[in-house]
Amino acid sequence: MKERTYITTTLPYVNAEPHIGFAVEIIRADIIARYRRALGEEVFFNTGTDEHGQKIYQKALELGLEPQAYVDQLAEKFKAILKPLGISEDINFVRTTDPAHIASAQAFWRTCDQNGFIYKKNYQTKYCIGCELEKTDSELVNGKCPDHPNLAIELRDEENYFFKFPAFGDKLLALYKERPDFVIPAERQKEIKALVERGLQDFSISRLKTKMPWGIAVPTDPEHVMYVWFDALVNYISVLSWPCLARAESEGGPNDLDNFNHWWLETGGAIQYCGKDNLRQQTAMWQAMLMAAGLSPSKQIVIDGFITSGGQKMSKSLGNVINPLEVVEKYDTDALRYFVAGELAMFEDSDFTWERFHEAYNAKLANGLGNLVSRVMKMAENYLAGPVEITKKEFPADYVKFLSEFEIGKAVDIVWQKISTLDLKIQQTQPFKLIKENKEEAVKIVTELVQGVGEIAKMLEPIMSTTAEKINQAIANNKMPAPLFVRKD
Repeated sequence: MKERTYITTTLPYVNAEPHIGFAVEIIRADIIARYRRALGEEVFFNTGTDEHGQKIYQKALELGLEPQAYVDQLAEKFKAILKPLGISEDINFVRTTDPAHIASAQAFWRTCDQNGFIYKKNYQTKYCIGCELEKTDSELVNGKCPDHPNLAIELRDEENYFFKFPAFGDKLLALYKERPDFVIPAERQKEIKALVERGLQDFSISRLKTKMPWGIAVPTDPEHVMYVWFDALVNYISVLSWPCLARAESEGGPNDLDNFNHWWLETGGAIQYCGKDNLRQQTAMWQAMLMAAGLSPSKQIVIDGFITSGGQKMSKSLGNVINPLEVVEKYDTDALRYFVAGELAMFEDSDFTWERFHEAYNAKLANGLGNLVSRVMKMAENYLAGPVEITKKEFPADYVKFLSEFEIGKAVDIVWQKISTLDLKIQQTQPFKLIKENKEEAVKIVTELVQGVGEIAKMLEPIMSTTAEKINQAIANNKMPAPLFVRKD
């Protein structure tokens, strides 16, 4: 039986256009998905759109649109960006307004309620619309949310349903102890462990429909809709037909009663990519919710840092985002994928500027990889009798180690070390001169260089698949390809 892996991104919130932060997350998840497939594993890869909540409701009202019409427009934009980003064509795309997701979310609510972990009460709280989360005084800086300093904190006094979060404090700590690599990187696991140790508080999981009608109806109370986080997190299992409800093909999901067992129970759950502002929701709230429903936890949570611009957090609410489609248009898909994989820190904040991108493109892609492939394949075309068969079919051990640990940047470093090694070999042996004095030795060296380029192409397959294919075609045809990356002024 093939090994199986379930990989998912968080669902981007559709209150604005897709931005570079989403591109970074889904490209990294796609690299891991492609890598696992290359190892021969069966992979289920999921993304989609989070479409309920107050921010979306307010945005739709501002634009004079019905909320459903508004989210329909944005969901199509998020779908449309997948191909320009080079994302695997077989990726699943879920929308939280899908009928199948709504049915699963309501079933999840009923299960948690029946198990005794939901209750109703009146409460007062401070609330950040940007995060769609309640905030304690210790989480605020000068009375503002540090992630959304341009938004006023709201004071709310209303009746809501609550989830009994403290009931799972000990179970969460046991999970973190049993699985020290549950949260990647380790620093984030220490952070969430410390948060749980300080004590958990019940959190609100509904909103009054009279105040905020855009949400999934609470199945036991028509006067309330589900809190957006409680609804959206369920997507990780709703896409697997939980609770084993067969879906019609018209609803766009697998019509398989055993789908949940196949991709969740038998694989140990999902590998979930998310940003560090999702730490609490993904690694504690969602895990407690799963426990409340009697389900096993996720497999691993990989936490990305923020993408900054000039040292400031890049976010939709601050209006300093970069459109990934603009990057692809000015350079190309694989240039963006390289930058995300090789130039940005995997788990800490990273600065994305046009100047930095341009410099990396010329140095690493045009002058580095592109120049090497052109030089080697030009010599192969001139000096070899025919194509070289690439004999090394496996990934290098250190490359495998790093991708298994989600250290994509370190895996990319292995590729560029190989590029440097081949460049040095050309410099030291100079086969273009040696060919006149010792043809046999020159042919041997060029053959070794082509083998090395083939190894580079193999490692690039999960990271820059189009570039890898161009290199493989050049080797198969024994022809120098058109420039892989044209230097830009």
